[in-house]
Amino acid sequence: MTPQMIGVIGMLVLLVLIFIRVPVAVALAVVGMVGYAAIEGWGKALLIVGTTPFEVASGYALSVLPLFILMGQVTSKAGMSTKMFKASKSIFNGFRGAEAMATIGACAGFGAICGSSLATAATMSQVAIPEMRKYGYDDRLSAGVVAAGGTLGILVPPSIIFVIYAVVAQQSLLKLFAAGLTPALVLTALYLLTVLLVIKAFPTWARGDDLLNWRERLGHLAALWEIAFLFGLSIGGMYIGWFSPTEGAAIGAFTAIVLAMATGRLTPAGLWECATKAVQTTAMLIFIIIGAYVFSYFTVLTQVPVGLATWVRDMGLSPLAVMTTLVMIYIVLGCFLDGIGMILVTVPIFYPLVVENGFDPVWFGVLLVVVIEVGLIHPPLGMNLFVIRSQIADISLKAIYLGTLPFLVAQGALIVLLLLFPQIAMWLPDILYSR
Repeated sequence: MTPQMIGVIGMLVLLVLIFIRVPVAVALAVVGMVGYAAIEGWGKALLIVGTTPFEVASGYALSVLPLFILMGQVTSKAGMSTKMFKASKSIFNGFRGAEAMATIGACAGFGAICGSSLATAATMSQVAIPEMRKYGYDDRLSAGVVAAGGTLGILVPPSIIFVIYAVVAQQSLLKLFAAGLTPALVLTALYLLTVLLVIKAFPTWARGDDLLNWRERLGHLAALWEIAFLFGLSIGGMYIGWFSPTEGAAIGAFTAIVLAMATGRLTPAGLWECATKAVQTTAMLIFIIIGAYVFSYFTVLTQVPVGLATWVRDMGLSPLAVMTTLVMIYIVLGCFLDGIGMILVTVPIFYPLVVENGFDPVWFGVLLVVVIEVGLIHPPLGMNLFVIRSQIADISLKAIYLGTLPFLVAQGALIVLLLLFPQIAMWLPDILYSR
């Protein structure tokens, strides 16, 4: 049996294992190890398995993971999501559907200090859905805006998904953060437009809220100083070259702890809880990355990525057709793979194809994250949908599914814009890092 055939069989086995809910880390490591042994023998396979954990754990690029995760845990524990929602509501106050639009804005802002889609969706479910129910919103609209808004958490810097992609694809994390900012703003605007169109089509799904006076509005907006300072110091400092990503993450986590404890919203016991959760989450991600490294060694050995690139080249497809095909593949994979799993499984395979067709790997990283966002809110997996269901138990999955459909159209519009106008993502990194 040829190495290429072993590679194809291994990838099919991997998808089956993940589909039947074998942990991603275990599936990647087992398939990678057995596949490597089938080609090179057990001696070399065990050597790879033995050295990879040290190689991954000692990698400097991954040091940002626990720091950004800790920052997100602390800001969530300190209730900054509530402040973000109230401030966003002050901006849209007076409009029909203000709470729904405020939820989108709050998710974008909270994503900027959290970096996780699931955490954003879980937090905003508790903050925004009860508020929207208070004003008579239909559960379909309430769930839809939280599910969609939650996806902004992995596109707005500092995104944990961008960190994973930077490690796997060996790309600059700073360029990825810069490239994700404008598409995040565009998607936020598309989500807000979607809310307006849904309310116009279904007027009974929303209503106007109580008007706030200017003193109340300014008070809510002024309360954002902590979040603005935290984002400006850590992420802004990285953009202008004051800090490396690891330094920026460390400063962000430390500043979040100081602010939360100084204002009395974080106790030593709460800090210990945040640190424990950060360690658990980091350990889970590191195990997945170790498995992905073992699997990537196997895929390189099989030469499947090179063969795929050659096959596509021989078909004579245009670069746009190639990328459109990849987008469709990722949307299908999103039915049963989570975002991190999609990156770790597919990037080693598709990356040579992307480069072969002349696409910028940083731009592809942004496009990939946007497509992963689609997977977060479309059936049957839709992790954000189940997060909302777990937080608000009396809301039906049917209502959540129906509520997210209009926002899938908004995500599709952004994908088309990125394919047709790559500079939407690339203009900022070109300005900041072209020197």
